[in-house]
Amino acid sequence: MKPRDISEIDRNFKIASVGELDVEFRDALQPPFAAEGFAWRKPDAPLYRLPEHFTTAEINQGALDLAHHTSGGTIRFRTDSPCLALRAQLAYSFDMNHMPRTGSAGFDLYRRESGGFVFQAAAQPNRDQQLLELPLLRDGSGKMTEYLLNLPLYGGAASVEIGVAPGSAVLPPAPHRIAKPILFYGSSITQGGCASRPGNSYANLLCRALDAEEINLGFSGSGKGEIALAEAIGELELAAVVLDYDHNAPDEAHLEATHEPFFRAIRNRRPELPVLLVSRCDFHGTAADIRRREIIRATWEHAAAAGDRHVRFLDGELLFGAEERDACTVDGCHPNDLGFYRMYRTMLPLLAEMTGA
Repeated sequence: MKPRDISEIDRNFKIASVGELDVEFRDALQPPFAAEGFAWRKPDAPLYRLPEHFTTAEINQGALDLAHHTSGGTIRFRTDSPCLALRAQLAYSFDMNHMPRTGSAGFDLYRRESGGFVFQAAAQPNRDQQLLELPLLRDGSGKMTEYLLNLPLYGGAASVEIGVAPGSAVLPPAPHRIAKPILFYGSSITQGGCASRPGNSYANLLCRALDAEEINLGFSGSGKGEIALAEAIGELELAAVVLDYDHNAPDEAHLEATHEPFFRAIRNRRPELPVLLVSRCDFHGTAADIRRREIIRATWEHAAAAGDRHVRFLDGELLFGAEERDACTVDGCHPNDLGFYRMYRTMLPLLAEMTGA
């Protein structure tokens, strides 16, 4: 009896045509690919950024909804394939009037070189497109290379597949230089609004430069400082935490009532975990801005006075720098790529010192 074609047994070996490329698609949410950024996700579960047992008894509905968005999620792998393609089923496709679709619903690919990761390609979905299938790399070297694919900052992916040339090897990525993840908790700015593509959000820039897994818990309008989430964060093994939820506290009273307790809930479980407290980047010098900054600074001062040497405070007014600050946002609030780059450059030395990178 004639043996069955391997593509009939294992769909990973079925050859598909994407543009002018012939590729075999592999499920990028399964080994040897490393799907990162989802701290509480169980194998084969959907991409979700919060503990699956959370309900509105623990956290607000906005955060529960936005947890389906894939900000901070990455697919890492090595391959000797001279070409790469992407096939992704989008779970949500977000169009916003102040953010490019390439950032809200797109993907971008980086390759590792000796000096770090270098941008390779962006996947740009059309309006309301649910299935994305397109080439990412056409004329690679054919040498074993490590790649990093950033997932959409808003919206999400129900499935992600990477196409490689038939017969190519796919291997796990190299270990991160920083062994434990860096976690970011905050607002729409933390989630990545309004970067032009995922790799340009400040958290992605930082974790790529430091070579660390990112856990992004930025929730647009919904980072409210609930204690249940702080306690869940405290259960994780992390390299550092960045707390940046100033914008989502409805008023100064809410920020004052939640900020230090949120920090303390993490600290009680992780007494030596580096924590960076950040005030809002779009500081305009209003009385409310000044009061909010002092509330966050007070959390740091109280901890430092009690002998805590693992917490730092970063004044958000410094993040955009002194020159052309009004060029750093799309709307006076949400950073554009320049704003995110300046945030990254300001934070990088401090976070590198805190993590020992």
